[in-house]
Amino acid sequence: MGNITFDQFEAVDIRIGTVIKAEVPEWSHWVIRMEVDFGEDIGTKKCFSGIMKFFTPKDLEGKQFPFVVNLEPRKIGPDKELSEAMMIMAVPKEDEETPTVLFKLQKKVENGTRVR
Repeated sequence: MGNITFDQFEAVDIRIGTVIKAEVPEWSHWVIRMEVDFGEDIGTKKCFSGIMKFFTPKDLEGKQFPFVVNLEPRKIGPDKELSEAMMIMAVPKEDEETPTVLFKLQKKVENGTRVR
């Protein structure tokens, strides 16, 4: 993977959000749809993540995680719903069997807090 410039890195807006609702869409066998609260300035955004093999919606609801909030929205599923953010997680191996690792904050912070 090639290097990026500092300016390119600064363009990535990573914020902490609280998952206020998580569910498995009827059409899905691998993604979870989340509604995430990023605070007053950003509001709520919809995010899809292919983590259903290792996590349930209950594992996510009410918890805070880091997300990239300034990605171009991407159409997901047969209904072409927009995924407006991307959850950040550790991926120990690029395979279908190794669980991803979700980041856990040491303490709760305000929704929308910037990650640097």
